[in-house]
Amino acid sequence: MEIKLKNKVYNPQRVFCIGRNYADHIKEMKSETPKSPVIFLKPNTCLVEKDIQIPFPSSGKDLHHEVEIVYLIGKEGKPVSLDDAKSFISGVSLGLDLTLRDVQNILKDKGQPWELSKAFDYSAPLGDFMPVENIVIHNIAFTCIVNNEIRQQGNSSDMIFSIENLIMAISSVWKLLEGDLIFTGTPSGVASLMKGDRITIQSPSIGSFSWEIL
Repeated sequence: MEIKLKNKVYNPQRVFCIGRNYADHIKEMKSETPKSPVIFLKPNTCLVEKDIQIPFPSSGKDLHHEVEIVYLIGKEGKPVSLDDAKSFISGVSLGLDLTLRDVQNILKDKGQPWELSKAFDYSAPLGDFMPVENIVIHNIAFTCIVNNEIRQQGNSSDMIFSIENLIMAISSVWKLLEGDLIFTGTPSGVASLMKGDRITIQSPSIGSFSWEIL
């Protein structure tokens, strides 16, 4: 999947995802608040452009929506401070971290990694990006709507770990690459999706993007 922003084309190779970054979602999942960011990866085969039909995955039965703010890394390197970390952000969008909750619960019980429940093909639908200079990144309101019913509402101001802190945490292990994507966690209200559902994620400052589950 190519991302076009300000006459430049990015080809994401890595999708970094953050778990447990909103207190209300942690509460609804009966989880513990992390002391440091919970980081996992998805391959770029997970990425799905807007207005694409998404097949219901065959590897699980309970597919959940998780709407998230997504940041695009615009340059290579390792930031040296929180202020420097912000300079690595090129664009901002919305995305979905689609999750097979039944599979994830089994993995959690066994103490195993989450990838089988979160990193399957088509599990990261992604909207269009806005240039970061056009966005107040610490006050982004966003919503998830399924079949005209509001399911999730959140704001980037509610994140436990800010995007600057997330960038510092990720770059302490991996050198940042141009085109890297960071999904920053989801607020409460996650719920099941069924075949035939139409899911829309939107933000007044970013736009509105939709997909249909097949």
